[in-house]
Amino acid sequence: MKKNFSGTLFLVVGNSGSGKDSIIYGAAKKYPQTLKKVHVVKRYITRPASETEDNYSITPYEFKEMEKQGKFALKWHIYQLNYGVPIEIDDWLKDGYPVLVNVSRTIVDEAREKYENIKVVFIEVPFEITLQRVTDRGREKGELLEMRIERAKANQKFPGADFVVDNSGDLEDAIDQFLNYLLKVVNQNK
Repeated sequence: MKKNFSGTLFLVVGNSGSGKDSIIYGAAKKYPQTLKKVHVVKRYITRPASETEDNYSITPYEFKEMEKQGKFALKWHIYQLNYGVPIEIDDWLKDGYPVLVNVSRTIVDEAREKYENIKVVFIEVPFEITLQRVTDRGREKGELLEMRIERAKANQKFPGADFVVDNSGDLEDAIDQFLNYLLKVVNQNK
């Protein structure tokens, strides 16, 4: 049975380097304080902490233990890493808050089976820009970098998205596109 909460779960998907976190945090910063608070989810990742990403860095063993204890609402494995979304999102959604989370497109179908009130936002960026951003950030090298580049090349569109943000130009414009969509959905659900 699907979880049917009054808050909306916004899953933000896109290729590595598409600007998902920048857009999520930018929209949350501009989100009107007169509305019910927006929650930005900090994920658990089995990789050392990074200055370019706000997450909880845990070991694969810790991840498995948390998984056994049911601490994740959503989880996936990609690029030799485990990612987990904390189960606390259910409390926020239950209380009617909008919840924003950067996820892999590989879990969208599973998430749609679990949650009733869900929106998927795809951050679209031309491949050449994605290639430059992923290379410049220097987080991955060798085979892992190649995997991300090949995946980006093969996934320039996401037909399953409820909304598409064009992040090929100015970041502020992309943030505003996402914010306007977020506000539209939130105001419809009042």
